[in-house]
Amino acid sequence: MKGRKKNVIIILLCLCITLGLSFPSYFWTKKNVSSLTRWHNSKLSPVIMIPGSSATENRFDTLVELLNKDAQQQHSLLKVKVWNSGKITYTGSIKPKDNEPFIVVAFENNKDGYANILKQASMFNEAFKQLRKRYNFNNFKGIGHSNGGLIYTAFLEKYLDNDDAKIKKLMTIGSPFNFAEKSTANKTQMLADFIAKRSKIPSSLTVYSVAGTKNYASDGLVPLNSVSAGKFIYQDQVSSYTEITVTGVNAQHSSLPQNKQIVTLIKQYILDENQQVQTNKSGSQDPNQQGDANN
Repeated sequence: MKGRKKNVIIILLCLCITLGLSFPSYFWTKKNVSSLTRWHNSKLSPVIMIPGSSATENRFDTLVELLNKDAQQQHSLLKVKVWNSGKITYTGSIKPKDNEPFIVVAFENNKDGYANILKQASMFNEAFKQLRKRYNFNNFKGIGHSNGGLIYTAFLEKYLDNDDAKIKKLMTIGSPFNFAEKSTANKTQMLADFIAKRSKIPSSLTVYSVAGTKNYASDGLVPLNSVSAGKFIYQDQVSSYTEITVTGVNAQHSSLPQNKQIVTLIKQYILDENQQVQTNKSGSQDPNQQGDANN
């Protein structure tokens, strides 16, 4: 009887010792995993894309496929949708060790018009705050197609706290900064407001404004001068502003995100994985200099 009691005591002591060692180990592991997660997220520099009016979170699928083609490091694709109710839903994920994922933010309210662009900028801000909280990145790059570039402009002027997360580069593609106006002498209310608040835009930002020309006057929808009106907002406010015009196949407005020249521009100027810009024999412009580069 005494022997059995002694064995029970020994077993209980062993269990106590095991549990005593397990709890610190569990909390150490949990803390270590949390630290590793924060370390990884601090290295994140996502490319956040905003589509234009009437477009959905699937707008950039082809662009992402083209960017990932032959890429040394495959980029994740996370799609975010902001609903009119304020609900935010996610499709896809960011893969481990992917420090430069693509994140597309789209809206249930994807209608055109200045009033809606301001609403979408507010909706984007809510999604951005949630993304920051979830992934803890401290810098990012932006791409906006069509009205997406206008939403980005409103966001930069009204919402972004550059001390919280720094936007390094922004590429607007076919963005109608003066809507359908063909002459910058006739400034829309939106353009006038953007110009008035331009000092809110981070001065460290590098901006590329890309226009398509189907007939050398417009991309079939947006007048070339309307895209060029972006210079009144960004030029001399940001560290570098470059206008680029693409022509030829897929230079019409709706096809610009799939345009091979634009895919190359994004690889060269936006993605951190490829920062070496080769100067061609025709002496193409250094992207860090202001001006117009025709490609």
